[in-house]
Amino acid sequence: MEEVIKGNMVLVDAIAACCPGEPGFVRHPLDQDGNQQHWFVITNPPLLAQAAQALKAAGARLCMISGYSRKDRPDCGQWPFGAAYHFELDGVVYNVKVRLSAEQPEPPTITPWFFNADWHEREMQELVGIMVKDQPNPTRLFLKPDVDAGVLDGAVPLSVMMNGACTNDLWEHILGSKGGSR
Repeated sequence: MEEVIKGNMVLVDAIAACCPGEPGFVRHPLDQDGNQQHWFVITNPPLLAQAAQALKAAGARLCMISGYSRKDRPDCGQWPFGAAYHFELDGVVYNVKVRLSAEQPEPPTITPWFFNADWHEREMQELVGIMVKDQPNPTRLFLKPDVDAGVLDGAVPLSVMMNGACTNDLWEHILGSKGGSR
């Protein structure tokens, strides 16, 4: 049976052109409820601007941006950080992940196409320490200026805390990150 991919195929092709041609960098899975999702991995951060232009031209909506450390991944030496950009168009989710290297540690701003990216980009700079190239409003959102950028990268994520609240998981996570044991 032939797989049917839902969504704007012109847009899918435009974003896929920004990704390496190797397997795994472009995927089209269904979520647990059968909703189509598209996942793209860009390894050349400046190409994010090209993807953002295509998404805007198609009428997509930026939902969220998340910056994250990849320190637990086998290739973290090459790609220590990443950023995930989540868009929606006609009920289909388009996820664009950008891998950030030591040579190219900054994704470009996408505020020229998505004004609401301003908050997300500033939050990523402040809380994770991923700086955004040409971010038009680099002022802090929450933390005082004397607090180091990315300081919360070492904090225990709320999801881990909630999942481990009634077990030893939380303490093992906290102590393990500090080199101790319980």
